[in-house]
Amino acid sequence: MCSLPCSPFCFQFSSKLIKFCLYVYRIYRWTKDATNLEPLLSALLRRMPGLEALEIMQLVNCPESFTPDMRCIMGESPTVQGYFVLAGMNSAGISYGGGAGKYLAEWMVNGYPSENVWPLDLKRFGALQSSRTFLRHRVMEVMPLICDLKVPRWDFQTGRQLRTSPLYDRLDAQGARWMEKHGFERPKYFVPPGKDLLALDQSKTFYKPDWFDIVGSEVKCSKEAVCVIDMSSFTKFEISSTGGQALEVLQYLFSNDLDVPVGHIVHTGMLNEKGGYENDCSIVRLNKRSFFMISPTDQQVHCWTWLKKHMPSDSNLLLEDVTWKYTALNLIGPRAVDVLSELSYVPMTPEHFPSLFCKEMSVGYANGIRVMSMTHTGEPGFMLYIPIEYALHVYNEVMSVGQKYGIRNAGYYALRSLRIEKFFAFWGQDLDAFTTPMECGREFRVKLEKGTDFIGRDALMQQKQNGVYKRFTMFILEDHDTDLDLWPWWGEPIYRNGCYVGKTTSSAYSYTLERHVCLGFVQNFDKKTGEGLVVTPDFINRGEYEIDIAGQRFQAKAKLYPFSSLFTQRRRKDEMELSSYQGK
Repeated sequence: MCSLPCSPFCFQFSSKLIKFCLYVYRIYRWTKDATNLEPLLSALLRRMPGLEALEIMQLVNCPESFTPDMRCIMGESPTVQGYFVLAGMNSAGISYGGGAGKYLAEWMVNGYPSENVWPLDLKRFGALQSSRTFLRHRVMEVMPLICDLKVPRWDFQTGRQLRTSPLYDRLDAQGARWMEKHGFERPKYFVPPGKDLLALDQSKTFYKPDWFDIVGSEVKCSKEAVCVIDMSSFTKFEISSTGGQALEVLQYLFSNDLDVPVGHIVHTGMLNEKGGYENDCSIVRLNKRSFFMISPTDQQVHCWTWLKKHMPSDSNLLLEDVTWKYTALNLIGPRAVDVLSELSYVPMTPEHFPSLFCKEMSVGYANGIRVMSMTHTGEPGFMLYIPIEYALHVYNEVMSVGQKYGIRNAGYYALRSLRIEKFFAFWGQDLDAFTTPMECGREFRVKLEKGTDFIGRDALMQQKQNGVYKRFTMFILEDHDTDLDLWPWWGEPIYRNGCYVGKTTSSAYSYTLERHVCLGFVQNFDKKTGEGLVVTPDFINRGEYEIDIAGQRFQAKAKLYPFSSLFTQRRRKDEMELSSYQGK
């Protein structure tokens, strides 16, 4: 039974809901499906017998609104400032109504809601999802799925191949299996010749999936040889000015120091007034007046809106969305340096090409390729941002030269496993507008004394002085059987010494550790008052942890970020040691 205080408004909606349920029940009584609904309504009438006498006075049949991803839309319009939207309830208006109304009211009055509502934010969509044909086809698929059980990592079948990389056909012919993000097709994994493609496409399970060994071989290749992942979907902006205004504005919008030498890459956050992440990105200084910004795929509309909102309207700043101009290839693995060395005829060693550095260079016949010494996974390698007209040529050259180094294609499932075992947080999964750099071990990406003020600085200064009330933590499952037990996917409760302290934000199987790894935030609550308390590294380290997966708890070992060496590999699994550095 609900223990929350109710209002007359709540009772009014409850009464309408009960009447509707009774109406449905009286219809179902004469059908074969009555046994499915009868136990629930019988229990309701047993507790409230007076409801049996209620009659339906009026039944209204009206149109309903649905969205492309089965979640309502709310928030401020990205094109009309001060215009707020709450629509697309997907037949769940009664259950959404109270909470959605509350958060939208907070948004309108305070400028932001009191909880993270990014999954419902209007700016998760762009103009590309407003095609009438797209909506007609997608909504026809959405309606039957409203009450369906959603298995992990399922994908919509309609509205596909809307946005594709120039390499799509080539990768598809090599066995790519696709997922969709913000309308963009991204490879999940690559099915080797001889595998049952139909079985892999239709596998639906909360247990060990059919693609387990395929992704494992891609991860192994990225650690021993070299893999290529098409990451063209990432959002890409260029910000420039005729004078020094671009640097001045970006220093105010971002927490890290962007006044770095030309060619350097800076990982930084675009924060709000509370110090939370509006965006987590990488920025390259192309020259003294121009910057190249790389953000998550679904940040395209939100990030553009935030930047335009905070940029001076009467300035000579130029903000350009160049997502469509570049194909991005991620070369991951120890032999990536050998592949690029042959194709570029320049030294690619760390001495000549240090970490977090960008050079514009030739690859094969193509000029103007932005090569960056980073991979988004913690593994050695490079990102190649290629003008789209050169994409197919560069890809063919990379694959041809890479054959002798054991090169192969890989997908986002391998990327996910690699980044989670290296404790890399991703925006939209682990980070949101209510997560600060201090809470996820990213103090080193914040320069409080860089000489200029920036959005969120005061909140971070206060948090540095007072402490944090949640900490980003890694959990390695100890007694979990990968073959027999249900897998963790995300959202699993975290228990410390038997008490609930948070939930996981992302999970993946680590093929290196041969165990499941979960990431999530740990909080500390006063047992008497329920108020939040400061979470210290000592609080994390002294706890005994369990992860609840579908009602079954599994022991887990907790580790904090940052670390110098998370794991050291041994020949035998039982000799594997885990280590962490609790610094900063």
